[in-house]
Amino acid sequence: MSKINSLFLGLILAGSVSLVNAQTTQPETSAATSQTTNPTIEDLKKQIAANPKDAESLAKLANAYQEASDWANAIDTWKKVSVLLPDWAPAYYSQAYAYQSAKDDANAKIAYEKYIAAVKPEEVEQNKKNLAYAYFYLAFTEQKTDPNKAKEHIAKSIQYDPTNQDAVKLSKALNS
Repeated sequence: MSKINSLFLGLILAGSVSLVNAQTTQPETSAATSQTTNPTIEDLKKQIAANPKDAESLAKLANAYQEASDWANAIDTWKKVSVLLPDWAPAYYSQAYAYQSAKDDANAKIAYEKYIAAVKPEEVEQNKKNLAYAYFYLAFTEQKTDPNKAKEHIAKSIQYDPTNQDAVKLSKALNS
């Protein structure tokens, strides 16, 4: 599995800029995107048609859909990646990001939980920012329905990223 992780390291780093935007940007609609043809997406779709189990091309396609704000296709493609690579945590984080961008909070929550569960102990250090955001998102979604669980999640979020002011503010609100 380490060879697969190495193959995706470049993809993760290339895609991390768009994933970091999960915290800072508003989702765009995909209506305009669906009207035009994206040559990168079309080329990747051809590669995948020739080899449907090409996880690297699937991940690139999912990332291309995200960049095009085509959330439905991004979600479907990330699901395919996670079926091929069920232990690869970034697929779940990206899936959660796409669900969140599509305003599907219930499925985003499930995907963030899968992401947290999939991060291996030896991968925690390189995933701290994403783990912090995943826990923040869970805390935010559970603050009204399960305040105690939200407090646990926000504590974890701050543990991974004590500089996240949104997490600090939520923690103060939950603990006041």
